[in-house]
Amino acid sequence: MILLSATSLSAQSRKTHYVDGTAGSDSANGLSPQTAWKTLEKVNSVAFGPGDRLLFKGGSTFQGQLAPKGSGTQDNPIIVDQYGGSAKPLVAAEGKFPEALLLKNQEYWEVNNLELTNTGPTAEPFRYGVRLIAWDYGTVHHLHLKNLFIHDVNGSLRKSRGEGQGIVWENGGDQTLSRFDDLLIEGCHLLRTDRNGICGFTPYPTSRKPWFPSLRIVIRKNLLEDIGGDGIKPWGCDGTLIEHNVIRGGRQRCRDYAAGIWPWLSDNTVIQFNEVSRMKGTKDGQAFDSDGFCHNTVFQYNYSHDNDGGFMLLCGTDNLGTIIRYNISQNDRTRLFHFYDLIHGTRIYNNVFFVGEGIDVHLFEWTPGGAGWATDTQILNNIFYVQGVGRNAYGLHKKPVDDGIWVTKPGFGGAKDVLFQNNVMYGKFDVPEEWLKNVTDPMLVGVGSGKDGFDSLKGYELRGGSPCTKAGVPVPDNGGRDFWGNKVSQGQAPAIGVHEKP
Repeated sequence: MILLSATSLSAQSRKTHYVDGTAGSDSANGLSPQTAWKTLEKVNSVAFGPGDRLLFKGGSTFQGQLAPKGSGTQDNPIIVDQYGGSAKPLVAAEGKFPEALLLKNQEYWEVNNLELTNTGPTAEPFRYGVRLIAWDYGTVHHLHLKNLFIHDVNGSLRKSRGEGQGIVWENGGDQTLSRFDDLLIEGCHLLRTDRNGICGFTPYPTSRKPWFPSLRIVIRKNLLEDIGGDGIKPWGCDGTLIEHNVIRGGRQRCRDYAAGIWPWLSDNTVIQFNEVSRMKGTKDGQAFDSDGFCHNTVFQYNYSHDNDGGFMLLCGTDNLGTIIRYNISQNDRTRLFHFYDLIHGTRIYNNVFFVGEGIDVHLFEWTPGGAGWATDTQILNNIFYVQGVGRNAYGLHKKPVDDGIWVTKPGFGGAKDVLFQNNVMYGKFDVPEEWLKNVTDPMLVGVGSGKDGFDSLKGYELRGGSPCTKAGVPVPDNGGRDFWGNKVSQGQAPAIGVHEKP
């Protein structure tokens, strides 16, 4: 008798299943390309186990919903991928199911290289491309989505519980606290998803009683185009990393408020190396937003351009300790910064803001919310290069027709403790006189020359002899690098702007 080790037994138990939408048969065993299954109904009837692989024939089309059963393990996740062909296999839910791909209370799945759509005859609430659920379960571990193409999801455009999403993760429940740990969304392309792109949802209260945040959420290297509303929104998370994503065209169809990338009820979120452009409209319409009930959010090394609503919104109750550093904003309109409500402890340093000819913009717009006005804001070592007009204003009230625009007057309103120090102001401004202490040309290589892509931004480096070199005030815990990766020392005078000349 031959005794097999546990490892050998585990290897023997792993199966690879094949699905071919053209030549397959549900009466076959599915264990080879020649005996592939045919339909999603067959796939959804099977409980998959640790180490199994589920492979769909490239170029095949599958109508319906992909909702496979089972869970993997830490050492042996279940893999979904394609085999054969160059085109991704397509799962088309056709509006007949809430989502094209559903994983509910399932762990250790890796889903790769699928195309997913969910287009019904009319837009409907609760319609998604991909939906991940942790509900009355506990902690759902290790769900990885890679290289998915999700497009034409016509969910509801109204900001509500039922708003449509390209990818959504939801955690909650009445009996068992539930969350995600190790959720990765990487290399996906989202196109025409309504209302939103990549978002979370949890009903856990803003009082943080209970506080059971999702952990190790990473959203990386995704391309989002022609999105109906919000782009990327983590909700109820701690330590989320959002990096190297590109959003080109958000808030394209919704009529309510939306922004590019923003956390809600989340702590220690890092948002870096992202490019956001062409957000539409002024009901928000900013590239970035530090929103309500968020603590210690960091926006760094991002590129924002040509957004109707501006560069950055800071809003909501219990918003503490936002850091905005080493970002480039080019031709963002309406307002570069909009502070709404009691925003405490914001630090804005070593950014470059370019405003082209003919653009009249509020550099800072201060408006009151239910909890009050912004307090303790520091603005240091930034370059404001304005060929149009840059202003500082506070809001009296919104216009009668709600387009997101406030009736304003010059000044700060009720905003308190605003420190404006060591900033270069070059151009035309309507701002406090004390802000205009340094109006010299910063001597940038090619100001205003940015286009789509980070490789177009060399124009925001400093030329030799720039008065910005070593002219800034030291900032503690400054991130240690500039926009291009050059070292920024602690305790020594940095450059003003985003470029620390080696």
